[in-house]
Amino acid sequence: MVVGLIGFSAVAFGVAPLAPDAADLPQRVLVEELPLTGLDAQLEALADLDLDLTRADLTRGNDSAESLLSRLGVVDADAAAFLRRDPTARRVLQGRPGKMVQVATGEGGRLTSLVARYPAENSEQALSHFTRLSIERVANQWLARVETAPLSSQVRLGSGTIRSSLFAAADEARIPDGISIQMAEIFSNEIDFHRELRVGDTFSVVYEALTADGDPITWNDGTGRVLAAEFVNAGKAYEAVWFAGGPGTRGGYFALDGTSKQRSFLSSPMAFSRVTSGFAMRFHPIMKSWRAHKGIDYGAPKGTPIRAVGSGTVEFAGWQNGYGNAVEVRHGNGKSTFYAHMSRIDVRKGQRIEQGQHVGAVGSTGWSTGPHLHFEFRVNGDHQDPRNLLRSAETVALAASLRPQFALQAQGVKTQLAIAQSLRGRRIEAE
Repeated sequence: MVVGLIGFSAVAFGVAPLAPDAADLPQRVLVEELPLTGLDAQLEALADLDLDLTRADLTRGNDSAESLLSRLGVVDADAAAFLRRDPTARRVLQGRPGKMVQVATGEGGRLTSLVARYPAENSEQALSHFTRLSIERVANQWLARVETAPLSSQVRLGSGTIRSSLFAAADEARIPDGISIQMAEIFSNEIDFHRELRVGDTFSVVYEALTADGDPITWNDGTGRVLAAEFVNAGKAYEAVWFAGGPGTRGGYFALDGTSKQRSFLSSPMAFSRVTSGFAMRFHPIMKSWRAHKGIDYGAPKGTPIRAVGSGTVEFAGWQNGYGNAVEVRHGNGKSTFYAHMSRIDVRKGQRIEQGQHVGAVGSTGWSTGPHLHFEFRVNGDHQDPRNLLRSAETVALAASLRPQFALQAQGVKTQLAIAQSLRGRRIEAE
């Protein structure tokens, strides 16, 4: 017993500090002048060094080559001329404004290089890639090239409390509108965000923030996909996690117990809108008579995107009498949906489209008194109340073979959501 205690004492003594306390040591202050040797040579070397200055800005709708370069501090008539005449370089000024442009300039504002970054020109890659247009001077010759590169993502956490609206709460927590819209869509089959929100409801969210070459993108709110979310409405908690699935499978949102959030049909053809006329008899504002209204009218500003509520094939896309610009989508099993009065059509007849894909935009074409969407749901040619069918649409099941993988991911998500809940009203970036 004595030997054991001695051994223990020796171990404890071995890890104790052996150095003296620094506060007990004598202290001296030394002051010494150091001569600056070779300063003239260093200044001459700096004078000979070519320094590049970088600046960044967004393109504007009325930009010319001269106005864009001037705003970026570039003084280079040759560079402006190249932007005007070269077909590739000219794309910096073409298309939608808001391109992220960064320039490097040398002595006197002479352009060294220009890089423009904007959404991928291939619409199928718009959510995952960006277009990089590079212009540089090589051996006194201008070169321009375009390439597509993948976006990078950072994971962010945020949380908020409803005081007036979802968007106001998200703004307070510095969560982008695009993420709010996604959350409303994810839980749309369980919560009516127009009528059922309550003061004091809370939400937590894990989402992607996208970057192009390390810079936060300025389009799509700079956001990617909601990775996980929890919404507490009237005291009841609803949870969802994005699960990509395995090769050859489509991703979707699931509750943490594996129950699918995805249904065969979305609850509405627009993310946010209001019903202005239901599926019932009504007094027709143009015909001035009582008629059966065989669909639902959604009021929304002109240009609001309209999405297909389910996957299918475009049966019709074009002008149809009083319906104006209209699209019909066939979904199989005798089901079809119809979208009318659109300001534009984004699909063509015979095209295969996916759930959520844009088919057009809200307008007031045909017999219409103002911007709105007329939406119909037909089963074997018979008109049905769309709200009843969309709410009762069957869920998409998670394959049994993927459940172990999903369970592992869900466990990690629970931890992230717990952290997000502790950040009520704030936002952080996760490593």
